[in-house]
Amino acid sequence: MTHPTGARINNDLIRPLLLTSWRFYLLVVFFGGFVVAGVIAWISQMYYGFGIAGLKWPIYWAFYVTNFVFWIGISHAGTLISAILRLVNAGWRRPVTRCAEVITVFALMIGALFPLIHLGRPWLAFWLFPYPSERLIWPNFRSPLVWDFFAINTYLTGSTLFLLLPMIPDFAVVRDKSTGLRHRIYRVLALGWRGTPKQWHRLESAMQIMAIAIIPVAVSVHTVVSFDFSMAPIPMWNTTIFGPYFVAGAIFSGIAGLLIAMAVLRKFLHLEDYIHPVHFENLGKLLLVMALLWGYFVFNERLVTYYGNGPAEMTVFWQTQRESFAPLYWTMVTCNFVLPVVLMGIRRFRTIAGCVIASFGVILGMWLERFLIIVPSLGHKYLPYSFGSYSPRPAEIVITGATFAAMALLYVLFAKFVPIISIWELKAGEHPSPALIPPATAEHRLGELHL
Repeated sequence: MTHPTGARINNDLIRPLLLTSWRFYLLVVFFGGFVVAGVIAWISQMYYGFGIAGLKWPIYWAFYVTNFVFWIGISHAGTLISAILRLVNAGWRRPVTRCAEVITVFALMIGALFPLIHLGRPWLAFWLFPYPSERLIWPNFRSPLVWDFFAINTYLTGSTLFLLLPMIPDFAVVRDKSTGLRHRIYRVLALGWRGTPKQWHRLESAMQIMAIAIIPVAVSVHTVVSFDFSMAPIPMWNTTIFGPYFVAGAIFSGIAGLLIAMAVLRKFLHLEDYIHPVHFENLGKLLLVMALLWGYFVFNERLVTYYGNGPAEMTVFWQTQRESFAPLYWTMVTCNFVLPVVLMGIRRFRTIAGCVIASFGVILGMWLERFLIIVPSLGHKYLPYSFGSYSPRPAEIVITGATFAAMALLYVLFAKFVPIISIWELKAGEHPSPALIPPATAEHRLGELHL
């Protein structure tokens, strides 16, 4: 696997920032239209009340909480995978790390919106925050929902820092290649970067520290999200397996999201010389491993429930296996297990197209998994008098679709203003880090690595 070097890397990766085609405006208008529709649906929900949504007793968690768990799971695509690959110094990671890291930040931002969307009066959301007030009213710190607040904000802060740190040298490259207002903006973003050995040494030390620190944070976040369910006395929820089950599912869906993003960027930004089939090959193998792990968790969960034969659990069990939710359940199994195992397990299918098809299936399947965890259990609690049904309303569907459009829109805007592939990391693959070379040769190497 080889990459272009020197000036061509700069030209290829900075070109999208300096040249704007009509396709960019078309994408912004297209995805922006869906986002505006979602905002209108949310405003309508605030104005008319939750009656226009499908939420009613006993199912108060449905599409919105499904989306919350789904997007927090997608966020594991970036920072966690990137941090692990950095720590093991996998050379093939360099063109894909930034593609992955930006997914984490945007997915967390979108996922964190759903607790607000799920509130009937979102302007009172500050009541949930732990702040000193005259009323001396504090959130219930024994609630997993409060734990979510701290876990997600910690992860978002760490992931944003993990994304921004390696962008500083690339901002300096754009600064030196641009003029006028763009030059002044990137000069501020570059934070005075000059590429001295001292700066390189500090950057690499900071990245190493962040990579080590962010892994336990990423694992803890989706474990805490799983506590929203496993701490509740609801059939099929109160189980110890949910922690690792949710983390594995998050990584699984995150890899699928990363593969789709890589394929789209490779096609539309003409990055064939940088994102190679070997990147899809390696991530496809990882997708296969996670599909097998996901299958193990699902089999284990279903087997234990069936063997225990508790009346409430079995009611929910049969709802998903052969009754009203069975079509969704077996679609989920096909998308999450059968499709990736076949396409990623057979080598000649493990192509770019095969990875994209499997990834789209996993995205659909993992969304269905979150939905099937929530709705059947809430609709079939311990006593038959509390049974209920749920069907989504247009407001929920529009808001859900708008979140996917928002993710695409944020990605398009990011790729327009920031090199989507780390320029300095590509060049670091060709040359040693300036922090690791003797001072006598550092200035000569800096010229090659930085410009």
